[in-house]
Amino acid sequence: MTVLEKIYLKHKIWIDIVKSFGCNEETAEDLTQEMYIKLKRKLDDGLDIDFGDDDYNYFYIFKALKSLFLDLKRKESKVSVICIDDCVNLQTDYNDINYINTYIDIQNELQTMYWYDRKVFEILDAGESVAALSRKTGIPYHSLYNTYRKVIEKLKHLI
Repeated sequence: MTVLEKIYLKHKIWIDIVKSFGCNEETAEDLTQEMYIKLKRKLDDGLDIDFGDDDYNYFYIFKALKSLFLDLKRKESKVSVICIDDCVNLQTDYNDINYINTYIDIQNELQTMYWYDRKVFEILDAGESVAALSRKTGIPYHSLYNTYRKVIEKLKHLI
C-alpha cells in the first residue's frame, strides 16, 4: 500500500480537520482533494513522510491543509461581492462623453509639456518597457518611471 493510499484511508478525518477551520462540507472536500494533489506531486519529487507500517507524518498533512485553507481565505478577502440590484443605479450614458474634445485636450496637453516628459511618455505608451528604455538610454529606471507616472497623472485629470 502506498503512502497516499494510507493517507486516503483517513479521508473523513482530513475533512473534519478542515471543517474545524470554519469551512463547510463542500469547501472542506475541495481543500482535501487539493491536498491530495499537492501531496502526490511532493511524493513524486521525493518527499518522505512514511514512518513505517501504518504510520506517516500527520503534522505535515495538517500543515498542508492549514496552508490551503489560509490561501483560500487570502483569495476570498481580495474578492468583493456586489449585489446586482445595487448596480442598476450605476449605469452611465456613454453618449454624454465627448471623446473628440477629450482627445484634443490630451493632445494639446502633450504639446505643452516639457519635451523630455512628452518623449518618455510617447515611447513608453508605444509599448517599450521602462527597463528596456533605461538600458538603451542609460537613464536610471526610477527616473523614467517617475516621469511616465507624472505624465499619466496629468492626463488623468483631463479625462
